Amino acid sequence: MNPRTRALIQVAILLVVVAGLALVFPRVDAFVERAARELRYFWWLILMVALGLWLVFGLGRKSKR
Repeated sequence: MNPRTRALIQVAILLVVVAGLALVFPRVDAFVERAARELRYFWWLILMVALGLWLVFGLGRKSKR
């Protein structure tokens, strides 16, 4: 499996997990709506998305040693 295919699979899994969590926890929709309206909550949303992306793309990398 080449790195591009692996990255696409990881992104697809991330989207499925996010959609599943939104269905399990309906209050997530209210949080995202409130975060879009108030910037003091919006930076938390950006931080969580950035952390998720870092975990998806950074966790599977091998060290260069």
